[in-house]
Amino acid sequence: MIVEHRTYMLHPGKVPTYLSLYEDEGMPIQLGYLVQPLGYYVSELGTLNQIIHLWGYEDLNDRMCQRNRLKSDPRWMPYVNKILPLIQQQESKILTPASFYTPSAVSYQRR
Repeated sequence: MIVEHRTYMLHPGKVPTYLSLYEDEGMPIQLGYLVQPLGYYVSELGTLNQIIHLWGYEDLNDRMCQRNRLKSDPRWMPYVNKILPLIQQQESKILTPASFYTPSAVSYQRR
């Protein structure tokens, strides 16, 4: 299992707008393709105006396949075009487990 740790730095004051758009439009689309969400967070201390989300994948090929399916959904790009003006910066990291740690697989059904 790998984990994608994605961080969006939003313009000040735009977190509520982003979260509302995501909950109403983005999340229903995304959950149809990226089927192993591990967490979705908002920063409260330190660097503010950040949205952090974590997604689990079997491997990089699984990630690529799921994201390609998401991008092919005709609803996705109109949603992305709404949130892009809210985002200052984006960072994505791929995390792999340490050699001594075996993550518990989250059970999910591919749609």
